[in-house]
Amino acid sequence: MAYKYVAKAWKRPEASFVKELMWQRLIEWRKQHAIIRVERPPKAGRRQKRMGVAKFKPAKSLRLIAEERAARKFPNLEVLNSYWVWEDGRFKWFEVVMVDPSHPVIQSDKDVNWICEPAHRGRVFRGLTSAGKEVRGLRHKGRGAEKIRPSRVASYKRRNKG
Repeated sequence: MAYKYVAKAWKRPEASFVKELMWQRLIEWRKQHAIIRVERPPKAGRRQKRMGVAKFKPAKSLRLIAEERAARKFPNLEVLNSYWVWEDGRFKWFEVVMVDPSHPVIQSDKDVNWICEPAHRGRVFRGLTSAGKEVRGLRHKGRGAEKIRPSRVASYKRRNKG
């Protein structure tokens, strides 16, 4: 029952007790480096909302840029996913969940060991994470989405064979 109220508070942090909780974390986060390693991140993420910045519309989302930066910082790890944590007037914070494909525990876990295959190496740079698929327009299916699957380049080549 309490989780319902916590989830409701996180949906509108500026109008609830969450804002007061986050100020202390924000002070610490601003003093830290851009990319840091967190041993035990929260297990559940939250949805992104209103992430566009006025007059600055890059082709990639800030979440995807954060994933790519984390992947470059830790080249032996693969990006599994990421989620929004907090934002203020200047910065946005994301937690990027990364997996070590060479770790024996990961290799023996049948739910996650798919990431150990060579086809998943560098998946964040090929737009295979959730943020990458969002940027590539792969959230749309069916009628009207014929030109984006499996990629825009592949559909262009398929149409212009001759």
